Amino acid sequence: MRRRPDNRWHLDEVFVSINGKRTYLWRAVDSEGEVLDILVQSRRNKKAALKLMRKLLKSQRYVPDAIVTDKLPSYGAALRELCLSGLHDFGGRKYNRVENSHLPVRQQERRMKRFKSAESAQRFLSIHAAIYNTFNIQRHLISRHTMRRFRGEAMSVWQTVTAAA
Repeated sequence: MRRRPDNRWHLDEVFVSINGKRTYLWRAVDSEGEVLDILVQSRRNKKAALKLMRKLLKSQRYVPDAIVTDKLPSYGAALRELCLSGLHDFGGRKYNRVENSHLPVRQQERRMKRFKSAESAQRFLSIHAAIYNTFNIQRHLISRHTMRRFRGEAMSVWQTVTAAA
């Protein structure tokens, strides 16, 4: 696998209630805040972490410079099995990027009055992440003129996609 310069993956899990059962939503976010992948699992162990990381490595087709996580032991064990433990980084404020990416999901979950099944949550959240990535623009990093251009491009993509559906 090839490496891309200055790239970090931020991994996190958060619990969501699905039909009264605690289910874990695993999320991977890149260094710019775009959602790379979402996985809904009933467990929070090494096997679930491995599934997320293998899926990420397969879909992204590159190894990041660092993988930022919390101190959950499942991440360390999964990274050791994939021989990527040298990339593991945790602690401090490095972790805030992925924590903030959970906020839109929590808001949507409240509006929908909880998810009904793990499959519907996985489907909805994957689509939601793609739409969020299309319209999420780092406004503080660009000029107003550039932001307008990006928003126009995002709207044209949205109109193309919704016209095909």
